[in-house]
Amino acid sequence: MSESILHRVRVVLYEPQNPVNIAATVRAMKNFGVRDLVMIRPTPWNAYRIEGIAHDTLDIIERIQEVDTLDAALGDAVFVAAFTARRRRVRWEQHTPRSLAEPLLARAVDGPVALMFGREDDGLPNEALDRAHASVTIPTTEHASLNLAQAVVVTLYELHLAAGDATRDRAPARKAAPPASADQMERLFKDQERALESVEFFKTRFRTHIMRSARSLGYRMDPDAREIMMARAMWIEVVRAMNRYRGMAGLPPVTFDEAEAARVQAEADAAQ
Repeated sequence: MSESILHRVRVVLYEPQNPVNIAATVRAMKNFGVRDLVMIRPTPWNAYRIEGIAHDTLDIIERIQEVDTLDAALGDAVFVAAFTARRRRVRWEQHTPRSLAEPLLARAVDGPVALMFGREDDGLPNEALDRAHASVTIPTTEHASLNLAQAVVVTLYELHLAAGDATRDRAPARKAAPPASADQMERLFKDQERALESVEFFKTRFRTHIMRSARSLGYRMDPDAREIMMARAMWIEVVRAMNRYRGMAGLPPVTFDEAEAARVQAEADAAQ
């Protein structure tokens, strides 16, 4: 995985009591590109059980640090955000996970930043809250009782979005196609008109008005050159199929250039 601003984000769990929550936190970190977990005086845990719950996360588990003090967990952090279900009376920078994301990532440019979550039963004590630059509350209904790992998921999701999906290397489009030219659009409309003629669509309708609407729709769809070829191949197949039926019914075929049709279909097949 390439270097990401999210690699400067540290999750700190204060005295987590349940290994399942530790595992779920690890899974969330893996999903959203955060790799450093520090636990202050956690419940006994082992890597085998954690990976058994959060599969394919050994790279995160191997980086876990277990410490005894807030100083050890937060000492080098340039910004600390503490999560709490209650609002503090003191004047404090207060955030939701969404409003926190951008300022936290901006501070991460300068050094490590920490997201600190409290015990499952009591949350964070005052001495931990006092170490924070900002407090974070997740908006809920009156039943403000999120599971520890759920709070981590919500927060890391927002960070990942704000970072612009920073940890995923997206493959380029399989076959980038150029925009359609005016000539290609005209050929598409001709094929479309022939197909509509083959099913006698214009028998009770005004051809000029119908094709003007078809042109308007086609230009608004803004297809690329590959999509034009696919659409032309579809209309050509309609004409071919209807010509067979027209022949059985004693009706004249709708004429078209077979060589051009074969070329279009070959290009459409190659572009799939």
